[in-house]
Amino acid sequence: MTEDFLQYVWQHRLYLPSCNSTTDGTPVEIMQPGQRNANAGPDFTDVRIKIGDMTWAGCVEAHIESADWIRHGHHVDPAYNNVVMHVVYKYSDDVYNSRGQKIPTMELHFDSRYFDNYNRLVAGKERIACGNEINKMDAFAMSSWFERIAIERLEQKAETIIQTHKATDNDWEETLYRGLARNFGFSLNAMPFEALARSLPLKTLLKHKCNLMQIEALMFGQAGLLSEEQTNDEYFVNLRKEYVFLQKKYNLFPIDKFLWKFLRLRPINFPTLRIAQFAGLIHHGEHLFSQIANPELTVENIEQIFDLQASSYWNTHYTFGKESAKRIKSFGKSSVKTVIINTIVPFLFVYGKLRGKDEFCARAVSLLEKLPAEKNNVTAQWENMGVKNSDAFISQALLQLNNEYCQPKRCLSCAIGNRIVRHLL
Repeated sequence: MTEDFLQYVWQHRLYLPSCNSTTDGTPVEIMQPGQRNANAGPDFTDVRIKIGDMTWAGCVEAHIESADWIRHGHHVDPAYNNVVMHVVYKYSDDVYNSRGQKIPTMELHFDSRYFDNYNRLVAGKERIACGNEINKMDAFAMSSWFERIAIERLEQKAETIIQTHKATDNDWEETLYRGLARNFGFSLNAMPFEALARSLPLKTLLKHKCNLMQIEALMFGQAGLLSEEQTNDEYFVNLRKEYVFLQKKYNLFPIDKFLWKFLRLRPINFPTLRIAQFAGLIHHGEHLFSQIANPELTVENIEQIFDLQASSYWNTHYTFGKESAKRIKSFGKSSVKTVIINTIVPFLFVYGKLRGKDEFCARAVSLLEKLPAEKNNVTAQWENMGVKNSDAFISQALLQLNNEYCQPKRCLSCAIGNRIVRHLL
């Protein structure tokens, strides 16, 4: 038995009708089981219970055994003085709050098949516990659940953008710039790319918008990638010379070079190329925030904005000073798709939330629905089980389901797990 499951039984009223009295025989009527408390304090708040002739409003605490009340120190914690009912799986002794007042106790009884179903899910070794039963789920219920957790994933991504927006004194242009920078680093170099953007404000870059060489000098210099001497590479020498001047002019401090990761990356994804492409975006892009916030924005519009390639030097280089076979270093469609999913969509969602404009939130969801489905190891395992991965909105739901519910075995918080646990046929 686990406390999570006991809380689940209480929350969803899965206890037997015989659970109608306290351990001392006083009649009990559960009028409102309350809300799960995700923070410190009692397990449930906003509870309403009639005990005998008295109706109580307060909190409920659930434990496997009565003695857990003392083991957890609740008897000396004033935060538990508003507990009106102690719910336990096994009753042994009465408990008291820090004022010395006795807390009524109720022993929960339920059909053991509920726990058997739950235990089968969480004790299994399968990567997806419900894999053998998911196809039995009602299509409408699945669709509703996927919509909910896709939005939940958007909300999680939104938190980072909201914090950035606050850190930039509510500057939407700078917020978008930092978000895009992080995305250009993809997963491995997201952190140093964001640090680079923080060290080099967009307003500074825009003063040199017409000069790609100066933008590249500022970005590579602030990235710490111009710190070494390479006298045999004219392009590098010119960048370094330009950066030394601009660094003094703007009193800039570069980030550490060692932060950048090259190992285990395909050369086409080297941070040097991504920085060059990002410099191209700043040089060629016009009013990025206004374009992204345009009510007529489409996937095709975004693809045009990010139709980028690194400057000519990079046609024959992946890093400074080492020539390679000639290849145009374009920002591919798959990269654009990643930018839309991880930056543009959450940005529009946040903008809509903070400005009270629901149409932007709706447009964010619409963009996901118009993008092709993501293909990766996580979505593949769902598709192998017969789940249709039709577009990027569903892909995001599947990733959220895997990361936040399946892997941590949070089956009781999952709509699919819920149905399986409650199925007694």
